[in-house]
Amino acid sequence: MTHRALILCSHLQRTIDLYRETFAIHGIDIDVPSFEGKQQMDERDLLAIIEHYDGVIAGDDEFTAAVIEKGHAHKLKVIAKWGIGVDGIDLVRAKELGIPVYNTPAAFPDEVADVATGFTIMLARQLHKLNDSVRAGGWMKHPGITLRGKTLGVIGVGSIGRAIVERGRALGMNVIGYDVMPLSDITQVSLDELCQQSDFISLACNLTPDNHHLLSTKQFAMMKEGVFIVNVARGPLIDEAALIEVLHSGKVAGAALDVFEVEPLPADSPLRQFDNCIFGTHNGSNTQEAVLRVNERSIENLFKGLGIEMMPL
Repeated sequence: MTHRALILCSHLQRTIDLYRETFAIHGIDIDVPSFEGKQQMDERDLLAIIEHYDGVIAGDDEFTAAVIEKGHAHKLKVIAKWGIGVDGIDLVRAKELGIPVYNTPAAFPDEVADVATGFTIMLARQLHKLNDSVRAGGWMKHPGITLRGKTLGVIGVGSIGRAIVERGRALGMNVIGYDVMPLSDITQVSLDELCQQSDFISLACNLTPDNHHLLSTKQFAMMKEGVFIVNVARGPLIDEAALIEVLHSGKVAGAALDVFEVEPLPADSPLRQFDNCIFGTHNGSNTQEAVLRVNERSIENLFKGLGIEMMPL
């Protein structure tokens, strides 16, 4: 029996030649569509094609209830999410229709934590400004901030958050954490306490309906003057309009954002005006080793959902 699968995650797409034979020998035809300048497929894109597929390896695409319902009405059997975050998938509707959704938990804690820690150091010493100065023919001397003894507040102490905690401790920082689950090996505080006590705040939690705009006007008002914000999780965790206000006022001394409310970051975003901000391209997990590791786990999940016993890769 031949199955047809849709490959949407860009990381797997660009390495797909490594796995074409694996799909072929297991009787799976694959389609690898282009996004025409977009980062992922939206609901409209998926509604136009989902009826043709038995399974999907998804990136951050919009698998809404309507998409899942249309897929189920035809032949969709499984959604395998490349990576951790499943906020783009209507998990409730998928469960109701009996379509399993798999992800790859604890897939790249070190990779994302490395980026978060790099951002923290860059903000403390404003290294991006020094780089820009030298490239422009200057020789800026910027007075930085010593990290030892400063308080790092980590929001979301799962696999990535714990790796950030380890790195913060290695830098000599006092580390506190906020999580909805009990924590045993770190000083656990409420979100309000974390906002009040932290010199640096690093977000590493999942995005859920309950924590949209987790950091907004109320939380920024509680923070120390000159706090720094690092977000390597999901853009909508931060109310960008509120962040822009406190960047203007100086309440927030700088931010490093690998993720945004709208991605890619719009050309007219007011965030672009701040030279005390560092931007990424939602790229924290993207190392050669991590991509290959998560590719294999995602393919295994797809095969499991299709009921295919997979030969070792």
